[in-house]
Amino acid sequence: MSSTAPDISESTPPAVPKVKVTRETLGQMFSLYKYLHPHRGRLFLGLGLLICSSLLGISFPKLASILIDSPTKTAAFHFMFFILGVLLVQAVMTYFHSMCFNTVGEYGLADLRKALFAHLTEMSMTFFGQKQVGELSSRMSADLTQLQDAFVFAIPQFLRQSMIMIGSIAMIAYTSPRLTGVMLACFPVTIIGAILIGRQVGKRSRKTQDELAQTANVVQETLQGIANVKAFCNELFEQNRYESRINVFLKAVLHGAKARAALIAFIIFGIFSAIVIVLWYGTILLLDGELKNGDLFGFTIYTVFIGGSLGSFADLYSNLQKSIGATQRVRELLAEPSEGLTLAARHNEPTVIAGRFRGEVAFDHVTFAYPSRPEVNVLKSLSFSVQAGNVIALVGPSGSGKSTIVSLLLRFYDPQQGRILFDGRSATDYGLHELRGQMALVPQEVLLFGGSIAENIAYGKPGASQDEIEAAARRANAHDFIVQFPEGYGTLVGERGVKVSGGQRQRIAIARALLKDPSILILDEATSALDTESELLVQQALDELMKGRTCFIIAHRLSTIRNAHAIVMLRDGAVREMGSHEELMSVSNGAYRRMVELQNGANWLTEEAEVAVAR
Repeated sequence: MSSTAPDISESTPPAVPKVKVTRETLGQMFSLYKYLHPHRGRLFLGLGLLICSSLLGISFPKLASILIDSPTKTAAFHFMFFILGVLLVQAVMTYFHSMCFNTVGEYGLADLRKALFAHLTEMSMTFFGQKQVGELSSRMSADLTQLQDAFVFAIPQFLRQSMIMIGSIAMIAYTSPRLTGVMLACFPVTIIGAILIGRQVGKRSRKTQDELAQTANVVQETLQGIANVKAFCNELFEQNRYESRINVFLKAVLHGAKARAALIAFIIFGIFSAIVIVLWYGTILLLDGELKNGDLFGFTIYTVFIGGSLGSFADLYSNLQKSIGATQRVRELLAEPSEGLTLAARHNEPTVIAGRFRGEVAFDHVTFAYPSRPEVNVLKSLSFSVQAGNVIALVGPSGSGKSTIVSLLLRFYDPQQGRILFDGRSATDYGLHELRGQMALVPQEVLLFGGSIAENIAYGKPGASQDEIEAAARRANAHDFIVQFPEGYGTLVGERGVKVSGGQRQRIAIARALLKDPSILILDEATSALDTESELLVQQALDELMKGRTCFIIAHRLSTIRNAHAIVMLRDGAVREMGSHEELMSVSNGAYRRMVELQNGANWLTEEAEVAVAR
């Protein structure tokens, strides 16, 4: 039932984009501060410790210069221990401010992850029809990881390096204004050169990412279509295709490596050249008696501090740009209206509180087009009704609207015209959870979650007891095969239920639906992909599940639908015919009768075969 599921095609997750740092974008980034607000006490403590630790770090070169100019050995010995004490205090402060930022960042990001995941689960099917799972997974992983790096590392380091650079410039200006002027005149050349080369690095890095994405696409396409690759003996063709993409990627990587190597070499040369020039001019001032040995040593260390801070700003700034880009993408998701808000904005009817539905359902002149294809009406003034406890079968060619009817029943979408009534009230009168809580779906392709069998059955009623789970499994003909596993109900089914067979997955899904005890049951080709033996077991379980409930069945097998109270024959989004099997077969030249006769000539069971299977 393709229309009720989002596009799960995996695409190569897009790289986190870099966004220009402006006052507005920074404001957007810090708008996520609300997730750190509950931990603001520890955050401010960490900020205070960061400031104190940075100030102690800035004091080190000055203290070292005093040590060098000590008048006596004893004074130098005592001052050495004083400096070691300062370094110890700084180390302790560094440890605690790092722990504070890490703790606050991790707690804040954990809260943001929870909020984003909760918001995603409340999005409408229209939203999921427009998004790819790979993109959403990327935002949950890459974007939030980027924000984590920003809060835990980049922002604290940016503050620290800024303080060190500003403090170091102030200290050297105090020590020797003339030498400071020489030093500051050297760095702009290095900075401008680094910026120019850095732009080339950025361009080549983006090209490398694009080429890597292309190689990943080749791998994805080949592995997803591996059956076709082997059927056409095209293994060598795919190997050559991948090899050519790898060669292009390798060329881009090496070009990027050259640019990065040039950048690193230029920065090292620039910084050390500045240090050499400072040492030369400082030596002249030293020989002229305008500077002490300790002052020159301290000045040199401060110069190294400034150079190190400037060198780190490029990576920190790039990290900050990516963090702002990640923030914008996360904010875009959080700004998307949830399913409840979207539907509530469209309907102003008061919500009624209902008990268990009787199960009466009616489609009243329903016209519907998917939001992605608004010009194509899938359903066209569709009308029919179902009495409580009746079984109705939906049949018709592909594209006639069967799966769309199921989507509308579950209110994955709302019709553009007409109404859907439950027990005489419009579907929009009920809350989404209240309405869907009255229904259960057993699809053709059952999706089991990667937990145990018991957990998958209990998905129909979270918090169900083991006795309730086993009772549902017995009614679904699932208990016998479950207890044959060594771990019984604790058996892990694997990703998407790959460790159990198709028939076993169907019976687990039926047990899940039985545990939910819905008023309205939806069966979408529930037995079409099973062998005869599995189909018998599943059909017995379905018969148990269908007792006393209103049932909608999408099926093509005559054995599945001939005993339905009513069969709705759909074509082009409208009801072509409606009635019991016998009534529709009695219509000469009827669409249903022609379909049955056509299928009888192909794969439909004959009446005699049906009787044999039933036995």
